[in-house]
Amino acid sequence: MASKHEEIAEQLIEEILSGRYRATDRLPSERDLAARFQVNRGAVREAMKRLEQLGLAAVQPGGARVQALEDSSLDVVGHLLQRGSLPDAELVDAILEVLNALVRVAAEGALVNATEEQLQALRRLVAPLVAGNLDVDSHQAARLELMGAFMETSGNLVCRLIARALLEQFAPRMEPLRPFADEELDIPAYTAYYQQLDAAIANRNVDALNLALKGFSDLNRETIMRAFLAAKIAEQQSPQYAEAALS
Repeated sequence: MASKHEEIAEQLIEEILSGRYRATDRLPSERDLAARFQVNRGAVREAMKRLEQLGLAAVQPGGARVQALEDSSLDVVGHLLQRGSLPDAELVDAILEVLNALVRVAAEGALVNATEEQLQALRRLVAPLVAGNLDVDSHQAARLELMGAFMETSGNLVCRLIARALLEQFAPRMEPLRPFADEELDIPAYTAYYQQLDAAIANRNVDALNLALKGFSDLNRETIMRAFLAAKIAEQQSPQYAEAALS
């Protein structure tokens, strides 16, 4: 159960992200917020600290002002994703683009820096994906394990930290979309790129590696966008959606 200051912070975050408060706007005073939420001013201060940590507000003598979303921290991504019954499709696509770029950077670093033993370890992780006979859950788990191995083998700490921060916010918010993404998953199409990837790793061919990963990432983004379309159609056909439209 969320504490009072967490509830206040979440409400203010939503109001900022929805545009009720815009960049440079002054937020209500501690006294006004304490009265609105029927709490003591200590709870309000704790809530404002959370907004400061996210970079959504700057607390100064005389009050707090909203900061531009572009100046906020990476942790705001999770809050943006959880708005609405489904995460925003454009935001999801942007995150996928960044994650795919991070994987390419890590994979290239891994290919250049890996020992022969590490190279073979990477190929062992690719092997089940190349076989193309995994079920959907096993396929997803194998993909994540391979991505993690690329990150670790690359030795690029910054790449690993950014990728982990994004994934920790991204994965839980994608759960409502997952059943539709699973239906759209074309494993044979993915398998072709895994075969290219395996050959690139075996030959330490960076150009072939990047080509395979680009094809994979494009296919992944297309799959997610099709899943969004299917989810929207299902949502619009639900009785709850029809009742909300008529109300």
